[in-house]
Amino acid sequence: MKKREGTVWQDRKRWLFGLPWSFTRYYLFENKLIIDTGFFNRREEEIRLYRIMDISLNRSLGERMFNLGTIHCCSGDKTAPEFDIKRIKKAQEVKEMLSDMVENERMKRRVATREFIDADGDIDDCDLSE
Repeated sequence: MKKREGTVWQDRKRWLFGLPWSFTRYYLFENKLIIDTGFFNRREEEIRLYRIMDISLNRSLGERMFNLGTIHCCSGDKTAPEFDIKRIKKAQEVKEMLSDMVENERMKRRVATREFIDADGDIDDCDLSE
């Protein structure tokens, strides 16, 4: 996979035996995450790191056998309130790196939880029951 300039980390969604036979690509920059999907009709979703509120790691037995994992994120982004970084290599390390980068970006921008409260005063939350 060709490296994009300025990326801190990048990978593809993996399939059979952990091989990257997929048209979903993930690019992590200092201040944003890009999820690029598709072959004929491509879609690029950009999520600013300071908008990510919660990160969790899911690893099925099949994923663990091939050292893969799926990172589930909840964000304050309107177009992508919940998203997954599916079946990536070294998922635990990537999750820790992403978590640290999110915290650094939130501190740099002085973003507090109050910025994720909607007009009714309810805190935006995502369903973590997946």
